[in-house]
Amino acid sequence: PQGSEEAKAFVNAFLKRSMPRKNEEAIQDILTRKAVVLEHYPKKKTKLKRKKTKGFTAKQRREMRLFEIEPEQQRYAIFLPLHELWKQYIRDLCHGLKPDAQPHMVQAKLLKADLHGAIVTVTKSKCPSYVGITGIILQEFKHVFKIITKEDKLKVIPKLNNVFSLEIDGFISYIYGSKFQFRASERSAKKFKLKGTIDL
Repeated sequence: PQGSEEAKAFVNAFLKRSMPRKNEEAIQDILTRKAVVLEHYPKKKTKLKRKKTKGFTAKQRREMRLFEIEPEQQRYAIFLPLHELWKQYIRDLCHGLKPDAQPHMVQAKLLKADLHGAIVTVTKSKCPSYVGITGIILQEFKHVFKIITKEDKLKVIPKLNNVFSLEIDGFISYIYGSKFQFRASERSAKKFKLKGTIDL
C-alpha cells in the first residue's frame, strides 16, 4: 500500500498528464473538490492530401501519338464489327427505330449520340473533292471527323462547310457540320435548338 505522500504525488503526476492544458494552480484547485472530471483532448488527425493524377497535356498527347491510327490498322474490314455495334447502340437508343417512330425524336437522339462506328457520306461541301466520300467514323474531334473508306484510306474531313448523311434501317439523317462543331462529350450535354433554315 502506498503512503499518503506517494499517493498525492501519483495523483498530481496523473492529473498533469491527463490535463496538459491546465497549470499547477488550476490542478490544485481541482484537487480541493470532491469530484475531478478528467478532460480528453483528441489528437488532431492530419489529413492526407490526395495527389491529383495529372493527365497528359495536349502537346504531350501529340508527341506520344496517342490518337494516331497505325498504317497497318487502317483497314475498312477491321472496323465493320464496330459499325455493327454502333447500329445496335442506335437501335437501343431509339427504342428499335420502328416505322411509326417520329423523325424529329430520332433526329434529336442522333444529335447527342456517339458517332464512332457510324457510316457517313459527305453529301454537300464547299470543297467539291469531299463530296461523295463515304466511310466509318473512327475518331470525332471538335472540328473534324476521321473516317476510313472502303478503299482503306484514312480521310480527315472538316466539319465546317460540309453536310454529312448517315443511314440506319431506312432512316436517313443529315448532319450540318458547321452547326456540329463540338466534341462528342460536349454534344451529349448540349441542347440543340430547332432552326428553320440551315445552310453550309
